[in-house]
Amino acid sequence: MAATNGVTDKKLIVSFGEMLIDFVPTVSGVSLAEAPGFLKAPGGAPANVAIAVSRLGGDAAFVGKLGDDEFGHMLAGILKENGVSGEGICFDKGARTALAFVTLKSDGDREFMFYRNPSADMLLTPDELNLEIIRSAKVFHYGSISLIVEPCRSAHLKAMEVAKEAGALLSYDPNLRLPLWPSAEEAREQIMSIWEKAEVIKVSDNELEFLTGSDKIDDESAMSLWHPNLKLLLVTLGDKGCNYYTKHFNGTVGAFPVKAVDTTGAGDSFVGALLTKIVDDQSVLEDEARLKEILRYSCACGAITTTKKGAIPALPTVPELDAFLKAHP
Repeated sequence: MAATNGVTDKKLIVSFGEMLIDFVPTVSGVSLAEAPGFLKAPGGAPANVAIAVSRLGGDAAFVGKLGDDEFGHMLAGILKENGVSGEGICFDKGARTALAFVTLKSDGDREFMFYRNPSADMLLTPDELNLEIIRSAKVFHYGSISLIVEPCRSAHLKAMEVAKEAGALLSYDPNLRLPLWPSAEEAREQIMSIWEKAEVIKVSDNELEFLTGSDKIDDESAMSLWHPNLKLLLVTLGDKGCNYYTKHFNGTVGAFPVKAVDTTGAGDSFVGALLTKIVDDQSVLEDEARLKEILRYSCACGAITTTKKGAIPALPTVPELDAFLKAHP
C-alpha cells in the first residue's frame, strides 16, 4: 500500500474502531457459567470488516488502539497476516486490550459480557490518529462503540471529518452492543448523533427496532431513518436476507440456507463484501440490477461466516465464496 509515501491508493477501505478478543464457548447453547471452556477468537466489528475486505482481494487498513500486551500484539499480527495495513494502530502501555465473552445460544445467536475498564481502544486520542492513512481512504467505515466515551469519541469524530474532507465515502454499521452503554437512551442518542453524515448505513432488524422504537420491520420503519446524504440503507434480516433502500428504488435480496453455528461476524462479512464491490465504482448504488447482484454476493459471505465459530476465522476467501455460489445457483 502506497499511502505512507504520499501516493494515494484510491481503492483503500479504512476501518476505524475497536479490535478485541472474543472468548467463545466450546459448547453451544449454554450460559457463560456452564461453559466447560472457551476458544480464543480475534474480533471487533471494524477489524472484522477490514479482514473481510482483505480476504476478498480488497485493500484494507485498520485504525485503532490496542493494549501494549500479548493480546494486543497478537491482534496486530493477525491483521498483518491477513494483509490489512496496521499503520493506523497505536498501543497503550497503561490499558489492556479489550476482551469479550460471547455465549452462543442453541440457534447460534449471541450474548456478550465485556471486559473494558477502560480498555486501550477507548483511550485513542485525536492526536494519535494516522491522518495520512485516513486521507488515503476511498471508503471510511466505522461503528458506534467508539462513540461511548472520551477521548475515543473525539478521535472518531475527527477521523470521520478528515476522511470526508478527503473525499471518502462514509460507511456506518452501528453494531449495537447495549451492555457497553450507560443506558439505552444514551445509545440511541449517540448512534443517531452521527447518522446524517453517513452515505452507506447497514442496520440489523434488531437495530432497526431499537432505533425507531417500532416492532415493525417494514419499509415505512426503515425509511423513517432515511436522510438526504444517504445513498444506500440496508436492513439485514438474518436468515431472511436483506432489504435495500436507495433514493430511487428499494427491494429485498433473499438469504442462503445454511446451518448456522455462530452468527458472530456475519454482518461484518456482509459489509466487507459490499464495500469491496462498491469501492471501485459507486455508480452501482444507482443501478438496481447490479446492486442486487452485489447484495447477493454479500449475503453469501454472511451465510458462510455463520457456519464456523468465531468471526475472523470464519470470514471467507474468494475461492470459498466462488465454490459456495456455484453450489447455490
